[in-house]
Amino acid sequence: MLVAFSVAPSGSESVHDAVAAAVKVVRESGLPNRTDSMFTTIEGDWDECMDVVRRATEAVGQFGNRVSLVLKADIRPGRTGEMTGKLDRLEAALDNLDKG
Repeated sequence: MLVAFSVAPSGSESVHDAVAAAVKVVRESGLPNRTDSMFTTIEGDWDECMDVVRRATEAVGQFGNRVSLVLKADIRPGRTGEMTGKLDRLEAALDNLDKG
């Protein structure tokens, strides 16, 4: 499964430090991951992903008394490598449009 999530403290001025703490949890998890300006995406099975989301949320919670979590999941049992696979298929479709 792929899980894209955004986690941030509410009522805290050190948002970048809190987000850094969450991203550190993600990177140390060993799961394939990518962070951009809006979300962090991880790939793994249900238990692995939810554990990382929980621990990242707890890390952010140390920076304030309230945490905002936005989560989106693409659940496809038996599939792996979708973090890059989906992009590869998109690029191939774009190439086909350019040739057509």
